[in-house]
Parts: sequence; structure tokens; C-alpha cells
Amino acid sequence: MTDSDAAEPQALLAAATCVLFDFDGPMCGLFHGHPAAGVAAELRAWAARAVPRVPADLMATWRSVDDPHAILSEAARRLPGSDLVGELEELLTSQESTATETAAATQGADQLIRRLSAAGIRLAVTTNNSASAVSLYLARVGLTEFFGKHVHGRMRDPRLLKPNPHCLIRALETTGSTATESLMIGDSVADYEAAAQLKVPFLGYARSPRKRDLLSKAGAKAIVASMSELVPVLDGAEPGLRVE
Repeated sequence: MTDSDAAEPQALLAAATCVLFDFDGPMCGLFHGHPAAGVAAELRAWAARAVPRVPADLMATWRSVDDPHAILSEAARRLPGSDLVGELEELLTSQESTATETAAATQGADQLIRRLSAAGIRLAVTTNNSASAVSLYLARVGLTEFFGKHVHGRMRDPRLLKPNPHCLIRALETTGSTATESLMIGDSVADYEAAAQLKVPFLGYARSPRKRDLLSKAGAKAIVASMSELVPVLDGAEPGLRVE
């Protein structure tokens, strides 16, 4: 945790010159029309067809797992560097790309992004989702120009997923930003832990008491229930340049 985590959400945002957005949650509900549980089931079905390359005990651990990223992460832990992990990641990317067609924009996120860009704030996406899926969503809702090349998603090696801070490091490098001048907006404990490792101030987004409790117990101090709460912070901000 950084000292900045103790600040009010609005103060954290006002102090930032670069904002790193997690994707699924703060920006949109990626699996709104293509549920994550169904995607996990697709991954399990594919793995079942890949037997005996997938150990039986690994299949057993996935039986009731509804989080596709958890399935991919466990496969990478058990079978690091294998072709099977790469194929599983490609299937997840395909499923995420399909999900972007029905993803629901998070209320207030579009307006916040546009206002931040107009104020000259550098923007980046730092996510465990596929960068190609993020780009499809940004194009669909007209937000591509606000992020440019600064979309940093899942790499071929799932061991680099958050809480590993790899995607945050890449975002800081491409935006030319320091950790202390930046702000990470995320909705998971993994987001918080990735930011904390780099001492990037963190702002939690939690629509439910359960998510708020999880973030709070992890150490996050600044948490909002709606992205719309942050938009008024930018009232009267001087116009700036969008990212290239």
C-alpha cells in the first residue's frame, strides 16, 4: 500500500497525470451477454477433448471453476510453456473477442475517459484480458483514439497475469510515466496487488459490498461504487492533447 491509497478517491484522480484502467469492470462488463461461466465451460470442454495431454487431476480441479482466467492460470502453473497452454490461451482470446460484441459499458466510464483525455491525462489499459479483445471493444464504442497504442493485455505466458505487475510496467514505459504520478483503477485484489508492487496509487471500483470488502481486506483504502462519481473531479480542467 502507498501513502496515496489513504487519500479520497477524487483527490487521487486529481493528482494523477496518467491513469491505468483495468478493462473488465471499470470500463465494461465484458461477459455481460456472453457469461464467464459459459466461457469456462468451453475451456473445460476443449481440455476434455485434449486428454491425455491434460492430466486427469487437473481436469478434476476445474470441474466447478467458473472463472476462465483461473483455468488458464492453473494450466500455466502446472504445464508451463506447453503448447496446450498456448492453445488454451488462444481459445480464451477468441471467446473474449466474441464477448466484446455484447459487452456492456460501465456507467460513467465513457464520460470519464473522454474528460481525462481532454484534460491532457495520459491513458492506458492494463488488463488480464486479451489486448486484441480490448481493441475490438474500444473500436465498437468509439474510444480507440483515447488509448492509442497503450493497450496492454494478456501475454502468451499466463504467469504474467496480474497480480504480476508486468502489464503495468509496460504501460508506464509506453506512456513515459512514473509510478507515483500515475493511478491504477481496478476492481480486483489482483489489480491492487499489482499496483502495490510498483507503488502505483490505487483506486478501487466495487459495485457490490462483497467486492468492496475484498478490496478493503487486501489493503485498498480508496474505493468507489460508480465511475460516475469521478467525473465531477474534472469540471473546469484545462483541455489537453490526446495520446498518439
